[in-house]
Amino acid sequence: MKRFFPLAFIFCAASFSFSQSSNDLMLGGAMDFLKTDNDKLFDKAQFGFEVNYFVIRKFTITAGAEIWTKRDESFVFGSRYYFTDHFFARGRGLIGENDFSLGAGGAIPLRNNWRLELIGDFYFEGEFAVRTGVAYVIPLR
Repeated sequence: MKRFFPLAFIFCAASFSFSQSSNDLMLGGAMDFLKTDNDKLFDKAQFGFEVNYFVIRKFTITAGAEIWTKRDESFVFGSRYYFTDHFFARGRGLIGENDFSLGAGGAIPLRNNWRLELIGDFYFEGEFAVRTGVAYVIPLR
């Protein structure tokens, strides 16, 4: 029994671990499920698609698109910094909306290279959004 607990702990920790490496790509898509400028339920929606390139293990450069049902689309560029494998901060410029957002999020490993992401963003335009999505890491090593 004394050996069972440490082995069980190591097995559980290993099954929930997720790590990306430098030069990997991550493709992701997310949708806002809460935003401060939404007046009515299901009145409008916002979707985002991103490609992240891991320059080093903890830092990515990002490019993508934001699509609104009631606004024009925007090109997105920015970066992420991973404090741990599961928690990151990000900054993004939105060309087309002429806005900038700062946010933070968490990544929950699902299976192999899949992860569920939960992100909160503050837009300098004065809005706040909470979004969720999925991402897939493509190892390039």
